[in-house]
Formats: sequence, C-alpha cells, structure tokens
Amino acid sequence: MLKLCLLEDIPDGDAIGVETPHGEVVVVRQGGTIHAYRNECPHIGISLNFQPDVFLDTEQRYIQCANHGALFQIEDGLCVYGPCQGESLVLLKAQVIDGSVWIDTTHARKD
Repeated sequence: MLKLCLLEDIPDGDAIGVETPHGEVVVVRQGGTIHAYRNECPHIGISLNFQPDVFLDTEQRYIQCANHGALFQIEDGLCVYGPCQGESLVLLKAQVIDGSVWIDTTHARKD
C-alpha cells in the first residue's frame, strides 16, 4: 500500500494528480468516495492532462483527456467518447484510511 495524500487535499467533486515512484496517479473525489487511475490515456499512452490537476471536463462529470477530448466515466474509467471508446483507464484500488488516501501498488507500475 502507498499513501498518496490526505482526503482533504482533494476538493470534493474534483481531481488531483499525485506523483508516485510508479508514475502519476489521478485521484478523483466524490464526497467520501475516491477513484484512482494511472495518468495514462489508453489511446496513445500519454498523460491525460496538460495543466497540473486539471483532469475533469468543464461539468466535472468525466475524466477528460486533454489531447483528444476522450471522456472516461469517473466510477470505472471506461471511455465513453473519443478515439479510445470502449477501452478503460487503469484502475487502481484506492481506499481512505484515517483521513488519508492509499492505493494498492500492484497495478500502479507502468508495464
């Protein structure tokens, strides 16, 4: 397990990027629920964002790839629009323990 940040570091309804020894992780907060993914678009394997901590679309309903506009469901990382439709972000098992966000690093490492 790897501690990423404090839950309070992530604005509710928003996302941040957290650099780890395994690469950057996108962490999305919806209330007390956390979703974490590798910061890598399945289309061509590049980072999802151009600017730090800008991962969601303007309505904050989807994770968005800044390069090609692909949209991914926050809950499961499935691409519902764009060149990688039907593919998914790499989901990382995340949990909140005593106010801190932790991930299982089993799938965090880039292949």
